[in-house]
Amino acid sequence: MLQHNAELKSKINQLWDKFWSGGISNPLTAIEQMTYLLFMKRLDELDLKKQVDAEWTNEPYKSKFEGKWVPPELRSTIPEDASEKEKNELRTSDEAKHGVDRRSLRWSEFNKKPAEQMLQHVQTKVFPFLKDLNGTESNFTHHMKNSVFIIPKPALLVEAVKTIDEIFVIMEKDAEQGQNFQDIQGDVYEFLLSEIASAGKNGQFRTPRHIIKLLAELVQPQLGHKICDPACGTGGFLLGGYQYVVTQLALKAGTKGLIPDEDGFIRTSVASTLTPDTQAILDTSLFGFDIDGTMVRLGLMNLMMHGISEPQIDYQDTLSKSFEEEGQYDIIMANPPFTGNIDKGDINERFHSGTTKSELLFMENIYHLLKKGGTAGVIIPQGVLTGSTAAFKYVRKLLLERCNLTAVITMPSGVFKPYAGVSTAIMIFTKVWSIEDKITKPATENVWFYNMLQDGYSLDDKRTKSNGYGDLQDIVNNYNSREEFESLDRDNSYFYVSREEIEEQGYDLSFNNYKKNIFNEVSYEKPIDIINKLLKLELGLTPNSDLSVIQGGLVKDLLELKGMICDK
Repeated sequence: MLQHNAELKSKINQLWDKFWSGGISNPLTAIEQMTYLLFMKRLDELDLKKQVDAEWTNEPYKSKFEGKWVPPELRSTIPEDASEKEKNELRTSDEAKHGVDRRSLRWSEFNKKPAEQMLQHVQTKVFPFLKDLNGTESNFTHHMKNSVFIIPKPALLVEAVKTIDEIFVIMEKDAEQGQNFQDIQGDVYEFLLSEIASAGKNGQFRTPRHIIKLLAELVQPQLGHKICDPACGTGGFLLGGYQYVVTQLALKAGTKGLIPDEDGFIRTSVASTLTPDTQAILDTSLFGFDIDGTMVRLGLMNLMMHGISEPQIDYQDTLSKSFEEEGQYDIIMANPPFTGNIDKGDINERFHSGTTKSELLFMENIYHLLKKGGTAGVIIPQGVLTGSTAAFKYVRKLLLERCNLTAVITMPSGVFKPYAGVSTAIMIFTKVWSIEDKITKPATENVWFYNMLQDGYSLDDKRTKSNGYGDLQDIVNNYNSREEFESLDRDNSYFYVSREEIEEQGYDLSFNNYKKNIFNEVSYEKPIDIINKLLKLELGLTPNSDLSVIQGGLVKDLLELKGMICDK
């Protein structure tokens, strides 16, 4: 993994330093510009590889850099009733007038240009080509529409291009040693994202990868499931679901050599066993929404960097009145923002908790988005488990009665450092009754509680990797076998609590409310025995020595104290 590759990590840090010294100090802006360059490089590499593969297999392949490219704004408007001959004549005319040789748009071509020419070429030709990559109707093109290439200095572009070339050389070297290139590339991009120092604004905190992997193990998405994150940010949960599915397919196909990572999870981004049909299903299984346009673009790029050709990530406020999806998804994994209060006038009318708190509205929203039988794994602030107002109780009752609330896993407050020290928990639930259904029986019988003490990393701002996996693998193993120990013994870090008892406790879902506190009896020596030991130690006597003949000094004082104690 990347944290063990000092050379690669050093190059990425150099890239950050070059952007900072080159005048782009905003981390989100820098990430966007780096991503565009990484895309240009990777697009060229993939195209060249596919050409070689096509020659080897004698299968037809048309390069993305073959022929001429005409910018969208210079293309002729083709009437709908035009014949194929007329359409071809218009296209040929456009290419003759405005066409750009696609070969000149390759990374391996433009990186040879002098600094000034390279910057102008990338700004006016390569970047517009990138924005138009998937065609005018694609989701990617739609969200790239307002993006801009703002690297201001030729020197910065030259240095960035040089450093990215060096990064890819290291990545290729690592790939030759056995690690999948796609995985290495994903690690590089994840490391870039982890460096976003401004994370945490608007309640957004980047979820650590090992927590995402934990959630995927708990909700277990399968091929064909529609996976959603209604507040997806950079798409980490969608990627986590994708990687879990791909890994399970690889394991079922008998893929060898997959070993646990530093957190104890087995993961791969790609599998040679995937058929075109399987890949097509995966490509149309991931759905994300976010209200930040930059995050939408980063999310699209993140998933595409991992081999997902057309991610379905869209700009949308899923709490607003304009969002009407209901019962659409099999799996939801999310860490929605805890921003405080939402504008009451724009809150969707299907929410009935009567609150403006975002964490509660998102829990209601996730319930609505799930299909019947669909499962969600959601990270929430621990206040959701204990809040005493009617809105908090309404949401918890909703999850207990209309869903099978299978697990509540509390996490230590340091999990989201250095961004925040907020205490959080994971809730796992499966939708049983829709909001229109008349409940004949509450869906939850028992809730499994687990108190995570360690996540395998230090809980300070440095978040240094510790030895072992913390409680991660213990959670997975005990969750998967939880029905084998459905007892009332609450001395452990995990146990079951019945729905009836939770109702009696005002729907409180905090671990400590049900944990059995064990008080061990502690016996203390009598004061007179302690004084005897002190006297013998002072005089260098054996434990069995007689103290009655001793006189003088500190010993005398201790003997007098002993006498006073005896008198009392």
